[in-house]
Amino acid sequence: MKKVEIYILSGFLGSGKTTLLQQLLTQEKEQNRRIAVVMNELGQVSIDSHAVPGGTPLKELLNGCVCCTIQGQLETQIHSMLQEYELDAIYIETTGVAHPVEVLDACMSPAFADQIDMKGILTLVDANRWKDRKNLNIQLQKLLVEQVRHADIVLINKVDTLSPSEQASLSYEIQSINPHAACVLTTYARISLETVKKRSMGKKTDHEQAHVDHHLHLKTFVYEQQQPFDLELFENWLRHMPDTIYRMKGYLTFTHSNDLYMFQYSYGMPIYMKEMMKLPKNLVLIGENLNHLEIKEQLRQLEEQSAARS
Repeated sequence: MKKVEIYILSGFLGSGKTTLLQQLLTQEKEQNRRIAVVMNELGQVSIDSHAVPGGTPLKELLNGCVCCTIQGQLETQIHSMLQEYELDAIYIETTGVAHPVEVLDACMSPAFADQIDMKGILTLVDANRWKDRKNLNIQLQKLLVEQVRHADIVLINKVDTLSPSEQASLSYEIQSINPHAACVLTTYARISLETVKKRSMGKKTDHEQAHVDHHLHLKTFVYEQQQPFDLELFENWLRHMPDTIYRMKGYLTFTHSNDLYMFQYSYGMPIYMKEMMKLPKNLVLIGENLNHLEIKEQLRQLEEQSAARS
């Protein structure tokens, strides 16, 4: 089954995300690719939806940030698009105050994780805003750094306002925060689709092993459960999770029950809830420097040990 590519456009308020989206959509159209767009606005009305060409499937998430208050809505809208349209890719334009990891988390629903191919996070940095970020409150300063730290491509935008020495200094600073990302100097957020795809695609394996390039900093991993886990063994496995695993979620079965459970894990805390619907038994992990083969082997062994116990 062909997977639908997902691209996340990140960056602080006014950095040029909508301009970037317009240019990428134009290039996608020239290649006759079928594209859909999700736009997230903090306000109650849409401001930038007019930027999306007519005929392009568009879902708008208003009056909240996809990384917190309306995360579930994004999952619903992506699921709906996957069912309604034959697509090659979905572009998600986030609000300026969205955290990339939270947005990625919302995209990686176990209900459809095996239908998508997470291609990467593109973060725009307003060159002058970055230079003057110390004038922002400390939380927003940290957010700007986080948006850079978790990007696969960083576009340092509006560099025409900087001297060559300022451009070099800013590039060095950005790359010191995220040496794994491609760093591109731009004006009007101009970047070729070829550059985006070359960086974000990389060498792929099947979805059980990796959804993103092996060289990327932030990775996702989808495991398809074959047999129920013993809850005690599963929780012992969780206790050995490194801090670099930010999120886990899935629909899982356990040997003590015939029910399907929705599983959520963050900051070392697991949550289990009975799920009444029949959904694919997928476990999604999001984190840095994931060793896909090692995790896959651990979970396979966990299934075998659980079966031996039951």
